[in-house]
Amino acid sequence: MKCEGRGMSALLALLLGAALYPEVLSHPEGTTEPDTVTWADSDNITLMGALSLARSNTDFAFSLYKVLASQHPETNVIFSPLSISMALAFLALGARGHTQTEILQGLKFNLTENPEADIHQGFQQLLRHLSRPGGPLHKNVGSAMFLDQQLRLQEHFRQEAQALYAADAVSTDFQDLATSEKLINDYVEQKTKGKIKKLVKGLDAQTRMVLVNFLFFKAKWKSAFNPNDTSMSSFHVSESRKVEVPMMASENLWEPYFRDDALGCTVVQLPYRDNSTCALLILPDEGHMAEVEAALLPDTLQRWRNSMKARNIGLRLPKFSISGNYNLKQVLSQLGISNIFSPEADFSGVTEDEKLSVSQAVHKATMDVAEEGTEAAAATGMNLVIRRRPIILTVSFDRPFLVVLLSQDTQGILFLAKVVNPQQD
Repeated sequence: MKCEGRGMSALLALLLGAALYPEVLSHPEGTTEPDTVTWADSDNITLMGALSLARSNTDFAFSLYKVLASQHPETNVIFSPLSISMALAFLALGARGHTQTEILQGLKFNLTENPEADIHQGFQQLLRHLSRPGGPLHKNVGSAMFLDQQLRLQEHFRQEAQALYAADAVSTDFQDLATSEKLINDYVEQKTKGKIKKLVKGLDAQTRMVLVNFLFFKAKWKSAFNPNDTSMSSFHVSESRKVEVPMMASENLWEPYFRDDALGCTVVQLPYRDNSTCALLILPDEGHMAEVEAALLPDTLQRWRNSMKARNIGLRLPKFSISGNYNLKQVLSQLGISNIFSPEADFSGVTEDEKLSVSQAVHKATMDVAEEGTEAAAATGMNLVIRRRPIILTVSFDRPFLVVLLSQDTQGILFLAKVVNPQQD
């Protein structure tokens, strides 16, 4: 039965850590993969389930980006829409009534066309697909529940949390907040290979449960940059300000390219070695960033991808490391997800012992982009002197640009970033 004697809701925290690490320095082939969900890989049914989420997840990703970018237009933006949407869908698993509807509609799902059960199965299949071991792509994606020792979960929620989201359940003593915070932060740091540190701080004594989602990604470019070609160059942060940054260069790439005259931007696609993921680099013309940002919609992304054609290009791309740290409470409210933070929140699907509401929703993400290691660079260096380079189009990312990390097969956005200043961490 529910406890009616408490004067306030017990608290649930939603913590989201995501590390994108396409750092292509020394990373020997055959290195042990990060921990992955130990499910047997399935056939095309899994991929079809993941694809069913693509449009809604893309819509949510761009909607969330617009809110974050509008808050600080002169600041770098980096987040994982996949980590956030998966955590919210997991939260919806234990929500009921209006609370559940608001979460799923806020994630841009049409509940007439996408019943709740299909949404959860889609995320389950997406998680399975992303968690396949092997190959040159190193990744780790998953969820965890840190549960107060006295909290009794609904058995149905416990079973579905494991079956659909492969969520670890960790018993936690929230009466000892310092120890609890260390336990959670150590867990996230280990799962993200040290990239996300101190995700949680300031837990309330009323905390009964903390949900964590993590995503780690590490890959090598299919066509590496030669470190010997990296040199200091000007990056135009704005019309009146420029900074000197290490600019990577490649003179002779054959990659998908599209010049969008309607929006005033150039789009280049760079694949990673595993061929299942790619980086979409979007360079707005001078003064066109706001116009491109306003046009970020699922149809725009689809049009870009359908219009791209491989061509011979030169590329200049800054070497950078950026990070983001966001309190999502206000951000999610602007996207129509506010009930979860109120005393009226209904998480009776999680437990009937206490009335839960969300106290914190935070997200951290990092992105490091660099050249390839010495071995591949030596091969590239040898190729440089074989023949004279033809005169080709050069795309120089020497002003603010966007980065979309895409899963090619699921068509999902893993990470979304705006690089305003490569020197701004």
